[in-house]
Amino acid sequence: MIPPGAPIVTAAQMRAAEEAVFRREPQLDVMERAGAAVAREAARFVHGSPILVLAGPGNNGGDAYVAARLLKAAGHDVAIAASGEPGTPAAREMHARWGGEVGSLYQARPRPVLVDGLFGTGLTRPLERGIAPVFAELVAAARFTLAIDLPSGLETDSGTDLGVPRGISATLALGALKPAHVLGAGLERCGHVLLADIGIPVESQWRTVTRPKLVAPGPRAHKYSRGLVVVVEGDMPGAARLAAHAAMAGGAGYTILACASDGGGGPDALVRHKIANGDDLADFLTEKRIGAVVIGPGLGRDRRAEGLLKAALGADLPLILDGDALTLLGKSAGAWLQRRNAATWLTPHAGEFERMFESDGDKITQTLAAASETRATVIHKGADTVIATPRGVVRVLAQASSWLSTAGTGDVLAGTLAAQVASGNKNAAEAAVWLHARAAALAGPAFIADALPMHLPQAISECL
Repeated sequence: MIPPGAPIVTAAQMRAAEEAVFRREPQLDVMERAGAAVAREAARFVHGSPILVLAGPGNNGGDAYVAARLLKAAGHDVAIAASGEPGTPAAREMHARWGGEVGSLYQARPRPVLVDGLFGTGLTRPLERGIAPVFAELVAAARFTLAIDLPSGLETDSGTDLGVPRGISATLALGALKPAHVLGAGLERCGHVLLADIGIPVESQWRTVTRPKLVAPGPRAHKYSRGLVVVVEGDMPGAARLAAHAAMAGGAGYTILACASDGGGGPDALVRHKIANGDDLADFLTEKRIGAVVIGPGLGRDRRAEGLLKAALGADLPLILDGDALTLLGKSAGAWLQRRNAATWLTPHAGEFERMFESDGDKITQTLAAASETRATVIHKGADTVIATPRGVVRVLAQASSWLSTAGTGDVLAGTLAAQVASGNKNAAEAAVWLHARAAALAGPAFIADALPMHLPQAISECL
């Protein structure tokens, strides 16, 4: 589980925040608070078992010495194994305050509870060959492993695996979350993520997704005031119907399917408007009461699809682009979207994102660059879903149901987003991502995308 609404900072940002605090109070006081937080969390899981604390040469090791001293003072059976001598003044002082025996990491015997204080924030190179296998064996042998700040072997700003073993039970983030807690290998290797306030204020435009605060329709509400959504149908009508169904269940007051035929399935409340081509769609989208347009789910990639997409791009209406619309735009997305005056949202999965944008750097950096290039809000989907706006605001949703990895769930997200946009929600992207993930959790295992919209009303009820 990832703490909701928690700030996310890079290694450099965390160092700057720490340095600002150290100008006001001694570093050792902050380290004492960090070690106390580690000891407090470790004690919750000890249940009388012996504890092995691993200490590295840096300040992460200093935190480990503090935690070991406090756990021992509380009556626990504690042993320390270090990878070497303390290498910072603060770590040396905490080693001295421990005052007990310190064994070698390479000779350490496994214990049921393990505290990892080898390397925390700032690791940029793979674990040394000698350390990696020993650390992995100790983790594998432990019943419970708590990592201090980050599991050793995880790159802070990207979540890249630098030798982190599997089997970490929990990670206690100190002061703020780091990108590695919510990206890449960190999704699997951090275990249950906890967050400790150690008195270091951080300022960040990056946060984890939190449950939205929604408002029920007022007594004078009507279908147009609640939001009119138009979903454009293409070669695969089922995808557009999924998006339309999600818009209806996601709170829109009126949903229209712009389609080539009057027939077809879908809820009876779904209104159909017949369009033959892009010109028809352009004429229809002059309706000023439309609050959001969705195009892309099952659109196709032929000339008709291109015409429909151009009509949607040319409309001065909020626009959600998904699926085939993203593929049709490709590398020219920035050139097309910068011409628009109305707000735009893009919902690419990894493959679509790579076809549209250069993919250097970590996922947050990539998504921010895409948002800046297109002047659109980008929802970069995946197990670590990253939302980025052109103004640099980032929201990350990690650890959503892995059962979302089935066809059609992205169409449901597009429709859910459209409902939030049409209703006037200023945080539409974050709300839609949360509602989508919550609906998946409510649906349970092995659901199909058709089932997701049925759970959106319950998810919404939790936000009122």
